[in-house]
Amino acid sequence: MLKHLNSEERRTLANRSALKRKNPGKIRLSVFRSGRHIEIQAIDDTRGHTLCAASSKEKGFKGKGWNIAGAEIVGKVFAERALKAGIADNCYFDRGGFRYHGRVKALCEAIRAGGVRI
Repeated sequence: MLKHLNSEERRTLANRSALKRKNPGKIRLSVFRSGRHIEIQAIDDTRGHTLCAASSKEKGFKGKGWNIAGAEIVGKVFAERALKAGIADNCYFDRGGFRYHGRVKALCEAIRAGGVRI
């Protein structure tokens, strides 16, 4: 079934599907981290829609996406957008197979500091 994926990709998909089973009806905050950028999306899995998102790739982004300070800026921007979208209470964090360390941790803590309960 998933033979074309390597073990890390399979584990990421397995973790994501387990999170979806354990948190039905909640909004998933999905993180993607590359070498240069960090992105986060609020996804409603029941409808299959992205409710809001923030990224270090955006045109008006002031900072660097590859360091912790840039991740904190993205987290603050996302928290503001999430509060406007009204998803401050009904969400959970999907780190996407990335360790909860460094930029991912800074992003999550900035979102929490912005008023979103994860």
